[in-house]
Amino acid sequence: MSRIYFDNAATTPMEPEVIEVMAEAMREKFGNPSSIHAEGRAARAAIEQARKEVAHCLGASIGEVFFTSGGTESNNMALKNAVRDLGVRRIISSPIEHHCVLHSLDTLERLGQVEVAHVRLDEKGRVDMGHLEELLQAGGPKTMVSLMHSNNEIGTMTGLDGVGALCRQYDALFHSDTVQTIGYYPIDVSKNPINFLSGAAHKFHGPKGVGFIYINGDNNIKPFLDGGSQERNMRGGTENIYGILGLARALSLAYGNMEARRAHTQSVRDYLRHQLDAHFDGLQYNGDPDKGHYKLLSVAFPPSPKADLLLLNLDIAGISASGGSACSSGADAGSHVIAALNGDPDRKTIRFSFSHHNTKEEVDIVVGKLREILS
Repeated sequence: MSRIYFDNAATTPMEPEVIEVMAEAMREKFGNPSSIHAEGRAARAAIEQARKEVAHCLGASIGEVFFTSGGTESNNMALKNAVRDLGVRRIISSPIEHHCVLHSLDTLERLGQVEVAHVRLDEKGRVDMGHLEELLQAGGPKTMVSLMHSNNEIGTMTGLDGVGALCRQYDALFHSDTVQTIGYYPIDVSKNPINFLSGAAHKFHGPKGVGFIYINGDNNIKPFLDGGSQERNMRGGTENIYGILGLARALSLAYGNMEARRAHTQSVRDYLRHQLDAHFDGLQYNGDPDKGHYKLLSVAFPPSPKADLLLLNLDIAGISASGGSACSSGADAGSHVIAALNGDPDRKTIRFSFSHHNTKEEVDIVVGKLREILS
């Protein structure tokens, strides 16, 4: 029996068309984009066409999109460069951000470069907008707000329009980690007041090791990685050509099929929730399953000896799911997200996350295996 993959918030399988584009680039676009000969010019032209595609999807200008190694680099770049180059001395964030944001803030705070404040959240992980405004009203040094669009563990969403409007009202910069939502929700930076946002190709059925950062043209920062003049003098290092072309094709496919993919993915997720409610008692859902990200369902199973090994037994049964963030695997220290929301530490949380490739038939198999394991 083939395995069932319900861990699409961690990473997604590449689309065949993306693999074909990348393979063609490896064969034909091998020139160094910084070289002036024909092979170099062909590689440069391909990268700039990819940049144009990404910018079009975001409603950005091509001069506002820069390719990176992924979401972690993009988030580090936004936060640390805003402090270094734009005079930011205070960052308002939340305790349930991705570790690449939290650890960046820890570093900046430890070095005495920035003051960090956390906005209050409700039990579902939703931002208290009144408290955010209070923090912004307090004034003080140059401020940036850094809040993710969708939490990677529980799927709770933060409204970009509302936060962006407050930031504009109080003259604060706005950075959003949009790694989980790029390609799933339409984001138009020409209409949303956002200064920085990040994306990672492997979250929307592209390759790993490549991403991008959007930097609003009004924000003049210096390179995060020093070197050559690549990426319009913004990121040194020879470009990952085939990764960039794969990213652009994956994003174009995601935007071109967004509504159909969303309808299918949400139907599978909602079917799992219905089947779980029909066959199990005492379940709790982390986050905001009614209004959260449609690709994710975080389920807290009641305490029991069998639940303790639930993730391992699912894997043995041929089912891939997650206990939380994939970036924390290797040491089961518990979820900082669940802890911040005062979740029951004795419950076993399983994060199921879906794509348009999943089916309701797979859900039936997963529910059947859960019933066997927990019976």
